[in-house]
Amino acid sequence: MSDVKVSFVLQANQNSAYKLERLYLTFDSIDKQYKKNYNVVIYGDWKEALDEAEKRGYTAVSTSMENRSKALNAALVKTTGDVILICNNENNVIEFKQSASAFYQILMEKDKHAELVYSDYDMIDQDQLKERKLLEFHKGRLTESWDMGYCLLFRRSFLERIDYCDTDYKYNPMYDLRLKAFENEKVLHISNRFNGTPYFVYAAPQSLDVFAYLKAGKEIAQELETICTEHLKRINAYLAPGQNYHTVEYSQEEENSFKTIASVVIPVFNRPEFIGAAIESVQAQTIQNIECVVVCNGGQDDPTVAEVKRYMLKGDKHDDNKPAVRLIVHDMNNLGLCFNDALASSNSKYYMQLDSDDLLFDDAVEKILEVYEKDEKIGMVIGSYQVFEKQADGSVTPVLVEGKPFVVTHDEWTEENGRNNLLRIGGAGAPRSIKIKVLAEMGWFGMNDSPYSRNYGEDYELVNKVAEQYRIGRVWDPIYKVVRHAGGTDHMIDQQTIDVNDNAKDHMRLRALIRRQTINANQ
Repeated sequence: MSDVKVSFVLQANQNSAYKLERLYLTFDSIDKQYKKNYNVVIYGDWKEALDEAEKRGYTAVSTSMENRSKALNAALVKTTGDVILICNNENNVIEFKQSASAFYQILMEKDKHAELVYSDYDMIDQDQLKERKLLEFHKGRLTESWDMGYCLLFRRSFLERIDYCDTDYKYNPMYDLRLKAFENEKVLHISNRFNGTPYFVYAAPQSLDVFAYLKAGKEIAQELETICTEHLKRINAYLAPGQNYHTVEYSQEEENSFKTIASVVIPVFNRPEFIGAAIESVQAQTIQNIECVVVCNGGQDDPTVAEVKRYMLKGDKHDDNKPAVRLIVHDMNNLGLCFNDALASSNSKYYMQLDSDDLLFDDAVEKILEVYEKDEKIGMVIGSYQVFEKQADGSVTPVLVEGKPFVVTHDEWTEENGRNNLLRIGGAGAPRSIKIKVLAEMGWFGMNDSPYSRNYGEDYELVNKVAEQYRIGRVWDPIYKVVRHAGGTDHMIDQQTIDVNDNAKDHMRLRALIRRQTINANQ
């Protein structure tokens, strides 16, 4: 085998989350490499780090970090390797194993078609080693948050072919680079069984937050949207504004068959302490021509069943003057089953969601119906929500961010590009409502019959399907109360759960790409 040369590219960012001495761990690990056919380029605005790099014989590139693409390009043109290892060491210290350069060199000689290589890695967190086994590549992995590790190995010929980083992107050059590599599918994943990772990463002191993508700066979020949208255009999966929209039409017979205007469906498992408040928020709606359908999937012995019956005929909380409560009991925890059974037996025009531990504002149904009336091409309406916290005494209080209520509007959704950006972001918002006729046309909710789904993402997949055929209407005022509590699953979750969730949604994205490419091929 010929000897492939590796270039290590590192950041020297003065705003790094660690002290200079910690960076020396990275330098020392490179200096101890078993194979010496490599060079090191370090770039940025951290003068002390650049000075130390020069002392060690590295190439130091002093550059502003204001435009990350320009800064990275300044480093890339100084590399001399056949393959280039771009390292994200801004907030996490990286330590390479002594065999890393030999591994990368032989690997890229062996597989001459690979243009991008990512590998499992070991995370050292409070002196504990945690193996990070990453998800396998496919073209549906569109989110910038998908973990590909902290070191991405690119073939120089690929970087030269795309003319390195697009300097229009100030914040996210790596996201753009990897999506461009995805397009040729010459992406290689190196998996670890035991002690087989090429590097360690020292954890930064932070927790995982599924709302993180909502908290990014608007300019950064818009750039991420642009990068993903341009990728969709290149692979013919982009849907232009207004493209492929249809009209939802009802016969007079269908209109006359509706007994209520909307069915609010609440799937629930073993939450008797929450279900009463959820039902009462439905019954308090300004539009009263609705029904509340509670689907308990814990079987007849679930204590939630008895609590729901209190609001039904002969129950102590029943009120003939309020919307009726209908109960369906299943002994299978399958959310798709819950939704589909409730709606297939419904005599309503619209479906509306409500999680069992959340609440509706009193005008939620009214504001959703107002949006439907604006355009017959609207097949689904999605609202905005305010985040609340359940206290120890059972009360629910608003969560404040910088002294203001935490309201999530998902205003990254635009009329022109929302359905394209949906393939990048984690969700479209809540609450969600759909015309039941459209739901039937889409094939109903998934029932864990999609790859890797497990009572997760069936609503995300449905939004994607509907958005390809119909307009998505929006309510920008908060009409839904998301209630955080100790038993909730929608915030501050662990990495393993995030991986499982990402795997489900990424396969949904993959199928969405195929559907969109088919739409474009037929038009």
